[in-house]
Amino acid sequence: MSFVVTGASGHLGRLVVEGLLEKVPADQVTALVRSEEKGAAFAARGVRTAIADYNAPETFDGLFAAGDKVLLISSSEMTRDRVAQHKVVVDAARAAGVALVAYTSAAGTHGAPLTEAHRGTEKVLVDSGLPYVLLRNNWYSEIFVDRLETVVEHGVLVRAAGEGRIASATRADYAAGAVAVLTGEGHENTTYELGGDRAWSFAEFAAELGRRTGKEIVYQPVTVEAYVDLLAGAGMPELYAGIMADADASFSKGELAFTSGELSRLIGRPTTPIGDTVAAALKRP
Repeated sequence: MSFVVTGASGHLGRLVVEGLLEKVPADQVTALVRSEEKGAAFAARGVRTAIADYNAPETFDGLFAAGDKVLLISSSEMTRDRVAQHKVVVDAARAAGVALVAYTSAAGTHGAPLTEAHRGTEKVLVDSGLPYVLLRNNWYSEIFVDRLETVVEHGVLVRAAGEGRIASATRADYAAGAVAVLTGEGHENTTYELGGDRAWSFAEFAAELGRRTGKEIVYQPVTVEAYVDLLAGAGMPELYAGIMADADASFSKGELAFTSGELSRLIGRPTTPIGDTVAAALKRP
């Protein structure tokens, strides 16, 4: 049996592999990557690596074996048919008779392009007849600290989330949850709604950023339309600007504010507070 991680060289995948190596021997871990270069660091530690591409079904031939436990990390290629990409993995896993497929899905109803692909993949996986786990991850806290220097420079945090709250958690938190499911027992055919222990608002985020920098940071809520224009004006492609704005609209409705506690129970510790993520981002060179 092997623990197989797709997209292993990505931000989340690397953390999952690291977590697995703390619990099982390296020769029981298989990292699926897109190139030998991306897998070199894993191979140096004794991890089995294999090149696999969601867009090339033949690359998955023979990669899985009966009894394997697979973590299917969702594709980040928003311009492609992600359900079809994920089905490539599910089909290969079913043909091999793996013991479990865990899928990194998404929480809530935020952003139709995101949610539709995740729910479509969930259906493919459930209909496959394979034992499955749906890891419906809330947003990654790291996404909200990208380009903090711009916010600090201008003293203004602009979002379209109103007074809405988000129960985000870090990639390390979600990775630890995935590792717990892969290496644990009794998780088959379960859906986990995962997120942080405490939901926060962008007004609180701005106040935290101000406290840690000693500067006044004002939260300025705007309409969804204005936010799309702002992001597009800053050079963000229209597709991604729309996704971000749709997410903020969901935040404003409280759709991502749930605090089920399932993630902290899975990982056996509290999730990482947003303030800690802000602090870590400010220390980056």
